[in-house]
Amino acid sequence: MSFDTLGLSEKVLQAVAASGYTEPTAIQKGAIPYVIEGRDVLGIAQTGTGKTASFTLPMLTKLEKGRARSRMPRTLILEPTRELAAQVQENFEKYGVNHKLNVALLIGGVSFGDQDKKIDRGADVLIATPGRLLDHVERGKLLLQGVEILVIDEADRMLDMGFIPDIERICKLIPFTRQTLFFSATMPPEIQRLTETFLQNPAKVEVSTRSSTSSTITQYLVATGGEDYEKRQTLRDLLAQAEDLQNAIVFCNRKVDVATLFRSLERHGFNVGALHGDMDQRTRMTMLDNFRKGNLKLLVASDVAARGLDIPDVSHVFNFDVPIHAEDYVHRIGRTGRAGRTGVSYTLVSGDDAKYLAAIEKVISKTIDWLGEPLDFEAAIAERKERRKAARAGGGDKPKRGPLRERTPRVRETTEDAGEAPRRERTRKPRVEAPAEDRATEMRQPREEAQPRQPRPQRDRAPRRDRGQDHDEPVIGLGDHVPAFLLRDPRAKKAS
Repeated sequence: MSFDTLGLSEKVLQAVAASGYTEPTAIQKGAIPYVIEGRDVLGIAQTGTGKTASFTLPMLTKLEKGRARSRMPRTLILEPTRELAAQVQENFEKYGVNHKLNVALLIGGVSFGDQDKKIDRGADVLIATPGRLLDHVERGKLLLQGVEILVIDEADRMLDMGFIPDIERICKLIPFTRQTLFFSATMPPEIQRLTETFLQNPAKVEVSTRSSTSSTITQYLVATGGEDYEKRQTLRDLLAQAEDLQNAIVFCNRKVDVATLFRSLERHGFNVGALHGDMDQRTRMTMLDNFRKGNLKLLVASDVAARGLDIPDVSHVFNFDVPIHAEDYVHRIGRTGRAGRTGVSYTLVSGDDAKYLAAIEKVISKTIDWLGEPLDFEAAIAERKERRKAARAGGGDKPKRGPLRERTPRVRETTEDAGEAPRRERTRKPRVEAPAEDRATEMRQPREEAQPRQPRPQRDRAPRRDRGQDHDEPVIGLGDHVPAFLLRDPRAKKAS
């Protein structure tokens, strides 16, 4: 089957052919005809199978008719992260090269002014993260009454990031007659319940088992020690021994571990960059762009890079930490082996990761092979406990409190040594104590009676004036001088 049989317009087909694609993927074959038909779609497919093109191509076909009005977008695409939103914008620019459509991107980390200008011109396609979209709505800069197609991408990630209440609020602002497209790589029960609210008689397109991994990815488990320095050494050995390593993404569970591992690899001479959610938007986009262009060989990242990012040439993925959520494993290793290419993933496993590994193998319904000797979890946990016990016994954990040591007086630098004018030192008179005999005699003598305290003499001041009293002389009339015109008789006639 080719793209010609899916009902796409001629302009879209020309753009697809120019991009080098000849055959649609399974999710594209199943979803595109339903989208063009106007039905709601629930698409479930593993990562790297072309879900973005499944709604981008038919939307371009439907948007060829009509024009957008100011502040009233025609279509709305919700993405959980800024990187995914920017990636969808790139897809519209690539496939919509023959269309004159206005595409607006509303994400955090960018000024409101530039985004308001794009909205005011009229947006045929509005791509946004939920938080920034609601900010524009609350400021009165955006109206959603004209939305014809709503796309909720990576719905399970929306659930993990707590965006579901925001999405419910956005859906109430959009007309009920809209067309809704729901796409995700995994479909947990919570998301399945939400589809009953958002979708109306949807066409369900499921091209793979839920939470499955691509068959083009070779997966390995690597045993390592539980301490951070042991894991870093194991990772460096893997990087040195990996075959056909073009570039790789190294995933960590925490942002602080991303920064620590980045500095460690940089000190050991690796060409490496870092990416996590606390970085500003410009730095994140620059780092991703350098990795795509090949300026960086390694990218240490948190799960912000695990969802939906399309970097086709990633040859290896390394899980420095076993992901806590089993679904994140599917997304992480899905950064490699995309679009039919082959890829390799390595996951470093310590004694504390037994339950997380069991959850991953249960979700993907597959047992992952070990590279080298498999890890004996019970022995690893026992060894780690003994090591910590020995460290505490030897004082390596917390120093024991001993007797107070005599403090060494601190030597303070004088102003003369610093090259300044010497300060005037304060002289203190030496204290002269009386002999012991005189002190004893003084203690035996009775004290003199204390003299009563004399009151402090008061200063002479004017007598207090009561509010009701007035000691000033009364003023009669205007004083001694009376103007002449007042002495005249008003009844006197003017002489003729």
